[in-house]
Amino acid sequence: MEMNKKGLTSALAVSVLSLSLGGRLFAAGADFGDLSGVAGREKIESLKSEGLVKGVSDTSFNPKAALTNAQGIQFIAGGLRLSLAAVTFEAGKVPTASDLFPAASDDAWYAEAFVNAHFNGVEIPESVDPSARMTKETYTHYLMQGLEKAGNLPLINIKPQPIADEGELTAEYQGSIQRALFRGIVQLDADGEFRPKASITRAEAAVMLYDALEFLKRQPDAPAPLPENPGGPERPAE
Repeated sequence: MEMNKKGLTSALAVSVLSLSLGGRLFAAGADFGDLSGVAGREKIESLKSEGLVKGVSDTSFNPKAALTNAQGIQFIAGGLRLSLAAVTFEAGKVPTASDLFPAASDDAWYAEAFVNAHFNGVEIPESVDPSARMTKETYTHYLMQGLEKAGNLPLINIKPQPIADEGELTAEYQGSIQRALFRGIVQLDADGEFRPKASITRAEAAVMLYDALEFLKRQPDAPAPLPENPGGPERPAE
């Protein structure tokens, strides 16, 4: 497999930045009917209007449910519009989800997202269980990997922010978490804790995705908007 890195990052940056900039905040059509009182409701509806996240049905988002690995990867790959457009493969054969992740089903609704994320810098372990719950630190790490690849973001030196429960962080995720804090994509709680091993809800994950796209929108040289992609409902992980 051979990858054109320059073409990949350029194409992804154009796609992601333009989608984060384009269109109305709220497009016509039915809103999710189960977001009353949910923090970040407007952000979730905005993502829906742009076709960047899907619900478990056309009118239900199930915001308080724990995010699964399948749903988390779908959020990241779909929201950042990760694709194989700038990737070439030997003999033209694209690996399937099960080629990369034995527990994944090639017929599942999440299969394409897993393949797209993998070839766009999201380091999903081969042993991933799509139906298992995703932790806050894992989602943050994957989101930052996808964001930095999609936006072709430069390496930065930052002063690490104190985290009260830093000892609970997975070591290889620490850099991603610090950059997410620095860029305003995630925040510590009132006690200064990150709660890395806690399950993240679908609503929390969607809000982080929105804030990541807003961060990209503020970067220089943002391209012109692309047409909206309405998409269809996501099926819950089995």
